[in-house]
Amino acid sequence: MGSESSGRRVGARDRDDAGRARNARPRDGLGRPLPYGADGVERQPEGVVRTPAQTVAEAQELLDAGKPFHAHEVFEDAWKSGPEEERALWRGLAQLAVGLTHAARGNVMGGARLLRRGAGAVEEWASAGERQRPYGMDLAGLVVWARELAGVVEAGGEAVDAGARAPRLRGA
Repeated sequence: MGSESSGRRVGARDRDDAGRARNARPRDGLGRPLPYGADGVERQPEGVVRTPAQTVAEAQELLDAGKPFHAHEVFEDAWKSGPEEERALWRGLAQLAVGLTHAARGNVMGGARLLRRGAGAVEEWASAGERQRPYGMDLAGLVVWARELAGVVEAGGEAVDAGARAPRLRGA
């Protein structure tokens, strides 16, 4: 685990090197803030423009490593920087990653709700044409995964292992 070093505290707010407000507290693998000075997981840089293939590959690595919060940040970059017609897809994928994050933190209600919301968004985007496997992703499989996991989370009522429950973006 690396130490969080980007950003600085100025007055009551953390700022990045450009002076923008940014929480500089280190985070754990599920994105929970840790005390200042604690060792944390290296944060994903914000605002990175990646190709869709790079986004999918990097997000899958993070998901496999049990870091869905960090995968969400990768999807969020694609959502904010990608073409308008794809934003709903990337936002839905980000919601799936945040849903897994909450489920892994033990937030049963929030996890299930976000998994279902993300599944609905991905399903709606895919149904708007011949878009079942954009960038090699298995959207139908992701929708099934998210809805099944939402049910498991609600039935079990406790945290899940994010790495063990990570989805396969490109299918099995």
